Amino acid sequence: MSKKSEAVLEAELITKLIGLGYENVKLSNEEDMLLNLKKQLEIHNDTTFSNAEFRKILNHLSASSVVKRAKILRDRYNLKKDDGTDKYIDFLNMDKWCQNEYQVSNQITMQGRAVNRYDVTLLVNGLPLVQIELKRSGVALKDAFNQVDRYQKDSFWASRGLFGFVQLFVISNSVNTRYFTNFADNSEDNTFKQTFSWTTEKNKHINDLGEFTSIFLEPCFLSKMICKYIVVSEVSNKLMVLRPYQYYAVENIVNQVNISVDGGYIWHTTGSGKTLTSFKTSQILKDNPNVKKILFVVDRKDLDYQTALEFNNFKEGSVDSTDNTSKLIKQLCSNTDDSKLIVTTIQKLNNAITTNKYLKQIEHLKDEKIVFIFDECHRSQFGDTHNKISEFFHKKQMFGFTGTPIFEDNSSKNHLGRRTTKDLFGERLHTYVIKDAINDENVLKFSVEYVADLKNKIDIESNKIDEKALMEAPRRLEKISDYILGVHLKKTHQRRFTAILCTSSVDCAIAYYDLFKKKKEEQKHNLNIATIFSYAQNEESKESFGILDEEKLEINESKVNYRNKEKLELYINDFNETFGTNHSLGDTQSYYRYYNDIATKVKKREVDILIVVNMFLTGFDSRYLNTIYVDKNLRFHGLIQAYSRTNRTLDEVKSQGNVVCFRNLKDQTDEAIGLFNDEEANEVITKEDVLMKSYAEYTEIFAKAVDSLYEITPNVQDVDALADENEEYTFISAFREIMRLKNSMASFSDFSWDDLGMSEEEFTDFSTKYTDLRDKIKRNKDKTKPSIFDEIDFELELLHTDEINVAYILALLANMRKGKKEGKDYEKQKKAVIDMIVGDSKLRSKRVLIEKFIDKNLFELEEDSNVKEAYDSFLEQEQTQAMNILCEEENLNKELFQKMISKYIFKKDMPRGAEILGLVMTKLKLKEKKEVEERVKLKINDFIEIFFDGMK
Repeated sequence: MSKKSEAVLEAELITKLIGLGYENVKLSNEEDMLLNLKKQLEIHNDTTFSNAEFRKILNHLSASSVVKRAKILRDRYNLKKDDGTDKYIDFLNMDKWCQNEYQVSNQITMQGRAVNRYDVTLLVNGLPLVQIELKRSGVALKDAFNQVDRYQKDSFWASRGLFGFVQLFVISNSVNTRYFTNFADNSEDNTFKQTFSWTTEKNKHINDLGEFTSIFLEPCFLSKMICKYIVVSEVSNKLMVLRPYQYYAVENIVNQVNISVDGGYIWHTTGSGKTLTSFKTSQILKDNPNVKKILFVVDRKDLDYQTALEFNNFKEGSVDSTDNTSKLIKQLCSNTDDSKLIVTTIQKLNNAITTNKYLKQIEHLKDEKIVFIFDECHRSQFGDTHNKISEFFHKKQMFGFTGTPIFEDNSSKNHLGRRTTKDLFGERLHTYVIKDAINDENVLKFSVEYVADLKNKIDIESNKIDEKALMEAPRRLEKISDYILGVHLKKTHQRRFTAILCTSSVDCAIAYYDLFKKKKEEQKHNLNIATIFSYAQNEESKESFGILDEEKLEINESKVNYRNKEKLELYINDFNETFGTNHSLGDTQSYYRYYNDIATKVKKREVDILIVVNMFLTGFDSRYLNTIYVDKNLRFHGLIQAYSRTNRTLDEVKSQGNVVCFRNLKDQTDEAIGLFNDEEANEVITKEDVLMKSYAEYTEIFAKAVDSLYEITPNVQDVDALADENEEYTFISAFREIMRLKNSMASFSDFSWDDLGMSEEEFTDFSTKYTDLRDKIKRNKDKTKPSIFDEIDFELELLHTDEINVAYILALLANMRKGKKEGKDYEKQKKAVIDMIVGDSKLRSKRVLIEKFIDKNLFELEEDSNVKEAYDSFLEQEQTQAMNILCEEENLNKELFQKMISKYIFKKDMPRGAEILGLVMTKLKLKEKKEVEERVKLKINDFIEIFFDGMK
């Protein structure tokens, strides 16, 4: 297939859009857009506007954020007409979404910090709601995403900011196409991993731009996506669009409610965003006049709270969790709109339909249409409650969401017999299995290591012996804790991520905590360890058929294991001392607050390793959790649930979820992966679909990548001789692949540079040249000319090591000073320090400073001088000198410059256009402003990077 240029792709796309019903309109700039907007709004609202009236509309449309503009788009505006009458103006027909006015334009030019021309713009009622950016065939799709990111910074906000109304972006290189929401207000979501492919209902990707256009950009369907399937969250300050599998699930449940009396279940793999799916389902069903109540049912109090919190993050005040059964009854009896959607626990629901005093109060709901949505509907205790609900509510419809359904093979037998998810809910309404999620890059693969199989690691006679005495033997736990401390920094990329250690019992959790605490007191590690477990009597985990029994947050004081409670109180005191908190076990609420605080601190990476029995192994999501240490038996859905704590996507550094098993769970892992196949898709999920390659396989891949690099640059110095941008791009692409592979391999316990065919020193040298090249491109970039590097992502985070900072370097310098006096090889030590600096993307800007300090100051210090204090004094002098030179060269106001730097230190906000130009004391001509702004901005960025970034 021949490669198509951007111009050809653009022309073909516009032709296709015209065929779908879009009017082609030539709009060159914002002035043209405003004239067109006035005309389209007049058509859509069947009226005309005077210039004064249109100015009022434009003022109403002016808003400071994308989220606020999205709210304005969806609301009506009460326009006070010139004659004093009121006219409600509709910007988007939300109810009859096909009845809007559709146009397509291309190459609209906007002037912001740079002049940008946008590829293809789709306008609805004159407002640009979809922006499409194209790249020629063969160019990485990520480059198109980076182009959108650059436009966000350079010009989408410019002037009237009409492009702040964009709801969806589409990026394509003809053979790959993705969509995503406008992320301008939320930099956390500014990542290529938040872009999605559209699919068929069977999860087959629709990548071809032509096919995608016919389906997704068809005017009626596109409007439906914007009107129904974008969530505007003022609380979290972002727009969220449903992914295709979420869309199909919601549509199928809503259709089932409309046309049937049956229920059904949704099988969406763990980590695929069931909360957003269920929220959107509930939100749409709330508008159905035939539905009396929607009950979203969870099986634990903490999930009750968390779900309500997440629902309210999507839409403030949309739901109130039920603190107790009496409150649930009150909500069930209320007829207000805000009580139509209720989040509650299965325990409170069970109380409501089995207690006589409550039953009398809700008698009137027996024959009303009630929709139940059950989260994680595989729970074992659900069988009895299911029957009771069915007996009481005659017109109920029950829908279940699960990432791990119960089939015949993994069902447990009780007094109701063996019951599957299908037995409880009915037919499956949509399927999205772990293989689909991995293919879509919505979750990560797992890297599973079985330490029990490695020689000389754990000294036990047989991996299959499972007696409690052997598995919890002090010698064994000691070896495991030492092993964890030996690999933890590697697994978590120097504490960039966090981990869970799941244990077989409360006794085991206690033993591990005490071991880690003892080793910290012995200064063998500086990790923050926390734990939480139930202290009720007989809380041993049954682990029956893979179902993880939930530990109780609400504990009856008559059924307390006082030894376990006393231990937990000691550990809570440790937690309080570490974090300055005031938690206790005074009552259930106190325990619950401690639970929530631990969850928060794991998410914030303040807790390095959380030791648990069953808590946090289901229902807990943290994108910064990447490792689970497993010392318990797991099977089926319990195994998949536990492993899945680690595989949420985040960034390029988090390349997989790490699972370290201290029991031989290989057969159980293979069995669980095989069980959760979608038999309806006629595809078998293999281990290769879910698990990372072995370390040995990666070494072979790495060796080939090194050979490819050597073909371009046989030696490090050859990078300097690259002839042009094309050769430089080839080198950048080749070395970036090596960085990615090294990032994935580095977390393996067996990782060694000796296996890679490239030494660590050579990797560091190539890293230096790679980053030098990036700096040269950044420095010499001419914004008036297109470049192959305009949108390239160097992924420098793969070169950054959090533990190496200036304080760490200063400690090495102090040792170097001591070593020189003892006659050790000074030049070798100095090279090691400099290599460490240039090999880290955040520190390399400080190389000149630190070298100067070594050569001019370090060895002149008095015997008892403090190296850190001496460096601080040196840094202050250098900073003052650099500031004076910068202000003198660019004629900047020094006092304002210092204030701006102080603001950066406090808020971390990089200075922008008007603020930068406000520093310049020379009167500038209009044509000079842009050039001066860019030059001064670059110098300020360098100043901040050298003297402030990485100084912790």
